[in-house]
Amino acid sequence: MKAIAIGYLRSDISGSAQNWDEIRIRSLAKRYGYDLAKTIVFNGGIQNPISQLIDVARRVEAEAVITPRRDHLGLEAPERLVRICDVITVDDHNTFARSYFGGVV
Repeated sequence: MKAIAIGYLRSDISGSAQNWDEIRIRSLAKRYGYDLAKTIVFNGGIQNPISQLIDVARRVEAEAVITPRRDHLGLEAPERLVRICDVITVDDHNTFARSYFGGVV
C-alpha cells in the first residue's frame, strides 16, 4: 500500500495558476510514490487554515502534505504541521521532514 499524501494550496496565492498548481501537486505525488487522497484548497478568508489542514491530514493519516510553494503555508513551514507529516514544496522539491521533530506527536 502506498503512503498517503494530501495536496494543499491557497487559491488567493495561486490565482490564475491554480489549475496548474494542482496538476504539479498530483505529478509530484505520483513521482514520489504517494497516493494523493485529495487536494485541499482554501482562500485567504479561511480562519486557521493550518489547523484545518492538520485535521484533514490526521483524518486521512497522511504521510505528507504537498504544496506549490512555502508561501501557501505562511512565512515558514508551520512546526505543528511538520510534527505530524512531511511537508514537500513543488517549486524547489524541499522537504520539511517530521523526523526532525522525532516523528508524530
